[in-house]
Amino acid sequence: MVEVISNAIVKPIERVVGQHVYGNLYECDPSILSNEEYLKKIVIEAAEIGNMQLLEVKTWKIGLGVSVVAIILESHITIHTWPEFRFATVDVYSCGSHTDPEKAFNYIAKALKARRVVRGYADRSLEEDHRE
Repeated sequence: MVEVISNAIVKPIERVVGQHVYGNLYECDPSILSNEEYLKKIVIEAAEIGNMQLLEVKTWKIGLGVSVVAIILESHITIHTWPEFRFATVDVYSCGSHTDPEKAFNYIAKALKARRVVRGYADRSLEEDHRE
């Protein structure tokens, strides 16, 4: 799609892409869910697998669990864990058309050894041109 400006200049209209894969992971390996450094490594590898440019990763030990937040150029990846319940939540959100957040999410679920995964997907793309 193109926008015509003053009948002479043609300017392409860029579309905003947004892919959000998220879910709950059940019956995970509790020793992994409490391992802050290993969870950080998993997120770094997930970003690479999803073809995302990693900017920064932060981790926090909260009680028995861990929270990992990765800022990627295209948006973010998060893991929050509750090892005492063998439970984790994961979000992979990307605004890059060149990325694959589903691959990144699936890698994380496998790395946490989840025996059951309830996954959701939201298309958060801008479908129309809303510029003024």
